[in-house]
Amino acid sequence: MGSKKIVTILPKKNMIKEKRFINHLHNSTKRNYLKRVNLLKPKIMKRAKKYSFEYWDGTRNQGYGGYKYIPGRWKKTAKKLIKYYKLKPGSKILDVGCGKGFLLYELLLLEPKLKVFGTDISGYAIKHAKKEIKNKIIKHDISKKLPFKSKYFDLVLSINTIHNLEIFNLKNAIEEIQRVGKKKFMVVESFRNEMELFNLQCWALTCQSFFSKKEWIWLFNKHKYNGNYEFIYF
Repeated sequence: MGSKKIVTILPKKNMIKEKRFINHLHNSTKRNYLKRVNLLKPKIMKRAKKYSFEYWDGTRNQGYGGYKYIPGRWKKTAKKLIKYYKLKPGSKILDVGCGKGFLLYELLLLEPKLKVFGTDISGYAIKHAKKEIKNKIIKHDISKKLPFKSKYFDLVLSINTIHNLEIFNLKNAIEEIQRVGKKKFMVVESFRNEMELFNLQCWALTCQSFFSKKEWIWLFNKHKYNGNYEFIYF
């Protein structure tokens, strides 16, 4: 009898779904988790979910504490996205939950002939978006159907958005992102252990879906999401 030959097949680079395009931004921010936990937090959470001035440009305890454009802050991420997804002049990109559109603007600085579009639930964020792309952003709730044809976009992004939905709205959000994009990349807040869960619960103001990494991957697979993803840990 001949000896059996064991062949180990390593995953190709483009088969690895989990990426790290955003974590350097998240890790660069200092957070005082316990400072946010006080008797007023329930009221602050309720106000934050209106996504108005207080959330974007109020105090740090109310949200971002002033979400301003910082030249170059999103450049590294934009470069990685352009390179990995082979974006070129004429490529169509949608950012679901784009906020004030800073990433879309940074993408345009690197490749001015991209066709960028954004959606956000916050009228305040759109009103205060970068003027160069404000007319490219529409107000939209991702729990509803996206107003675009199937596979219309070469790349659909959704960064720190869908975890703000309740679980019964996640199905539509994931399936709609899957439907309109040829390639997809999503970022969600998550945890791997009790300490990260505690920090997330202390810090989060708008998060509705507190899922572990395994739970998110299960959810993506259940709804046949075949794009890339990244997890933010606290």
